[in-house]
Amino acid sequence: MLLNGSEILIQCLIEQGVDTIFGYPGGAVLNIYDALYKYRDDIRHVLTCHEQGASHAADGYARSTGKVGVCLATSGPGATNLVTGIATAYMDSIPMVAITGNVTRPLLGKDSFQEVDITGITLPITKHNFMVRDINELADIIREAFRIAQEGRPGPVLVDIPKDISAQKGAYIKQEPVKVKRKTEFITDKALDEVAKLINQSSKPFIYAGGGIIRADASEELMEFAEKIDSPTATSLMCMGGFPVTHPLFTGMIGMHGTKASNLGAWECDLLIAIGSRFSDRVISSNSNLEGAKIIHLDVDPAEINKNVKVDASIIGDVRETLRKLIPLVEKKNNNEWTEKIKGYKDSVKNLNSKKEELTPEFLFEKINDLTNGEAIITTEVGQHQMWASQFYKHMKPKRFVTSGGLGTMGFGLGAAIGSKVGNPDKLVINIAGDGSFAMNCNELATAYAQKAPVITIIVNNNALGMVRQWQNFFYEERYSHTSINRGTNFVKLVEAYGGKGYLVEKREELEPVLKEAINSSVPVVIDYRVHEDKKVFPMVAPGALINQIIYEEDV
Repeated sequence: MLLNGSEILIQCLIEQGVDTIFGYPGGAVLNIYDALYKYRDDIRHVLTCHEQGASHAADGYARSTGKVGVCLATSGPGATNLVTGIATAYMDSIPMVAITGNVTRPLLGKDSFQEVDITGITLPITKHNFMVRDINELADIIREAFRIAQEGRPGPVLVDIPKDISAQKGAYIKQEPVKVKRKTEFITDKALDEVAKLINQSSKPFIYAGGGIIRADASEELMEFAEKIDSPTATSLMCMGGFPVTHPLFTGMIGMHGTKASNLGAWECDLLIAIGSRFSDRVISSNSNLEGAKIIHLDVDPAEINKNVKVDASIIGDVRETLRKLIPLVEKKNNNEWTEKIKGYKDSVKNLNSKKEELTPEFLFEKINDLTNGEAIITTEVGQHQMWASQFYKHMKPKRFVTSGGLGTMGFGLGAAIGSKVGNPDKLVINIAGDGSFAMNCNELATAYAQKAPVITIIVNNNALGMVRQWQNFFYEERYSHTSINRGTNFVKLVEAYGGKGYLVEKREELEPVLKEAINSSVPVVIDYRVHEDKKVFPMVAPGALINQIIYEEDV
């Protein structure tokens, strides 16, 4: 059938199973928005307040559903406003297709109104990007974008469409959605045998699971594998929920703000098994952090093998398929002495929360856990509150913890919460924020209200840029340069101005009834939860320190 470029685009999106687009209109995408009006019964468009909000919403939608997130922006500043969101998705391997408009082809390269080289700008932060220059290539480019975004290590793809292409007529023939193949060609018998041999020889194995477990839907396989080899298991920030926090083998998050059991487990093991993780500098980024242990790395991306840490054996391929083939080859173990030692580290951690009467992050998550039992989708902004959310929430299932890990994007959480709620309308969505981070994109409260997305934002309010202040305390001799926030923002009135409900919590007894009201609200809610500005995140490993050089709260 003969359609214009915008109609071909929308038909291809429908063909790929897209039900929602997050975006903001403008001149270069007017033709596309006209097509969205025509197909409004087939695709929902979520109008955000800012293109960055659209990119974060598409990201949150993707993380919480496992589908490709789609965002749309006009040329020039509209396209550049997507960049931070695209980079966020790239760093965390999130499948996203970002569609931008551009000036007509005759005006390209002439510094035309609202023209930028968005393909050049996003080259380092996308798996691939396309400039559509021929109407006859448009449909195949969209299909290829969806394949690339999902196949292997997922990531964002950008498609830039000049305005004359979106208006030009072309042929469209409907096709089936692209079939994404799991990467298995390098999962060889030789590699499997080599890895299995090391595992079978180990008496003190330790599993370090990363976000690749979530992306590959490999949580069940991870648990089966850990149980068979009787291995303590830690997760990175990006894998929270990929292994149930209540499982006896779970040691908690690993890394800079990881648990004692996780960090010492990695330090003292004789075999570290990294699965779907990239050995980042916030976790383990050098062999000096592993005291003579042998290292196995299972990952879909060959570029990650031996990039930061030299390993003894590796398997390149989809981690779910790798684990399925590896499990029958490993011996069932009983490492009781080793697991009891790690359990001792877990049990030795003091519960400092019970001794306090003031509001603390621990108390906040104790009440959230009581009311949600790990069933909520938790999104976060970036900062201390993000670490507390990872440490204290009862993460039980994958795709329920939505946070910016690699890029550490402040302002991410609210947009991500909206995307998560749109993709999961029957689930409770709670955004954990800091007063600094929340202020960056708080305008998206208007989007939440307009879209009838009653997300809850809990601001852990310390009147400071808490994580930066913590570093100033430890590493800059308490020179608190521009990290105190004295803006006088009334967050209760702010959310009310956007049509939502606001609550101020200053005493412990106020929290539970407020949470219950918020959970039952039909409009967006903001809870201003006041904590002391000197509250810090512990445990902590200083930058550049070894993973066993842990600072505890009682040490300070």
